[in-house]
Amino acid sequence: MIAKLVLLFLLIMGVLGMFGGWRTKTARRLKGMRDKVRLDAEKCAKCGRYSIGKGPCACEKGTH
Repeated sequence: MIAKLVLLFLLIMGVLGMFGGWRTKTARRLKGMRDKVRLDAEKCAKCGRYSIGKGPCACEKGTH
């Protein structure tokens, strides 16, 4: 009886572990896509450099 309970417990833990691994991989993939979209949005339209902060780009200021 105890052996069956232990086997059932291990089986349930294994199934939960598989679902946890699948969820982690999916979350990592979605995070990567989100970061790429965010980085593309933070580039200057004129020169293509990344803009840091909310001010204008250096190419718009005239100080390169």
